[in-house]
Amino acid sequence: MARRLNLPFDPIERAHENWARRWGPSPAMAAVTSVMRAQQILLGRLDAVLKPYELTFARYEALVLLTFSRTGALPLSKIGERLMVHPTSVTNTIDRLERAGLVRRRPNPQDGRGTLGEITERGREVVEAATADLTAIDFGLDVYDEASLREVFALLRPLRVEAGDFPEDGAPGR
Repeated sequence: MARRLNLPFDPIERAHENWARRWGPSPAMAAVTSVMRAQQILLGRLDAVLKPYELTFARYEALVLLTFSRTGALPLSKIGERLMVHPTSVTNTIDRLERAGLVRRRPNPQDGRGTLGEITERGREVVEAATADLTAIDFGLDVYDEASLREVFALLRPLRVEAGDFPEDGAPGR
């Protein structure tokens, strides 16, 4: 869990005030610092919920992705693409899930050199239980109402479009 600061002031607001005195106001600096702190807080909360399952959020995401696939299996390269992580991270994630008995590797019948990561029955059980626990805390965002959550999603979407995650119109391909 993210360390509680228990400060008598908002350290990001204070940093922004200092920044403004030195270089001028920068709402972008305050926003990005808030986003980065929010990430620390959320990862701490999510990882605490997932710890009893011996999962991190990254490993949980891989299991969820496999449950969404038609066959419960995907090429490792596709897992990396969908999770937006480096191939080395995918290998590490699948290694750990395999050691835990939640995923197995098997040859890709469509590509003789490729490997599929396939969720096991135990993996399906774990992802169902972990999902129930994460949903119970609204993925760590339980301090927000539904309208606010939709607003956060909408506010961050243009950043993801600009980064090239997907086209602005949401059309497939490209």
